[in-house]
Amino acid sequence: MALDTAKKQEIIAKYSRGENDTGSTEIQVALLTARIVYLTEHLKINKKDHSSRLGLLKLVGQRRRLMRYLKGKDLTRWNTIKSDMGIRN
Repeated sequence: MALDTAKKQEIIAKYSRGENDTGSTEIQVALLTARIVYLTEHLKINKKDHSSRLGLLKLVGQRRRLMRYLKGKDLTRWNTIKSDMGIRN
């Protein structure tokens, strides 16, 4: 299940760098993290849902690539998003 609109707008408002910013790296990482948390809870209940597990692994890989990009681009923003989201290295 995708994020509902209110939750998505809340995340965008929290991590946006400007008024019309909806696709910066921080926002993408935050949205992916919310979806990862949701799927992780879903998989704790539905252990045999292998298609959702595959989707979760793809999301984690995508977030990892975005974090690698952000680390090379701006280390302070990387540290901030990493500590806010509770993401390990």
